[in-house]
Amino acid sequence: MINPINFFTEMRKVLSIAILATMLLIMVTGACKKEDETDTEKPKIDLNAVGVFPVNCDTIYFGETFNFQVVFTDNEELGSFSIDIHNNFDHHSHSTEVTVCDPDPDKDPVNPYTLIDDYDIPSGINNYITDLPIEIPASNGVGPYDEGDYHFFISLTDKEGWSTQKGLSVKMLYR
Repeated sequence: MINPINFFTEMRKVLSIAILATMLLIMVTGACKKEDETDTEKPKIDLNAVGVFPVNCDTIYFGETFNFQVVFTDNEELGSFSIDIHNNFDHHSHSTEVTVCDPDPDKDPVNPYTLIDDYDIPSGINNYITDLPIEIPASNGVGPYDEGDYHFFISLTDKEGWSTQKGLSVKMLYR
């Protein structure tokens, strides 16, 4: 005959071992799952959506305001973006341009326009459409800005720190 006290003691040991094994299994599979969920994808800059401006070979006018419109996406969460507008009078490349526009002859800058700005993207989203008015002044204290070939460089960073860039070739002119 089985002693009920010994039976319950043995069952408690078996149950305790089973619970410990289950907890260990959950911890191990949970840790593996977290590693698999690490964001390793770069965010994307979509220049093909309807209404995007500027795109390669567009013209931006001094003394006017335009709306910077582009679509940013990420598989997890977006972080921030920056814009860098600078002259391309020497026709340098950032290796992100895919279209060659009709360039002006090379020239030395006299009073080139430059803009460098950073912007945060609201937290918790993975798709963002910019609608950012950018005012381009006609001159500064030195005088009118130089017309010609410029780069409109966009850099996008996600929350994990991955980034992607697009360099657009644009003309900046006076009307």
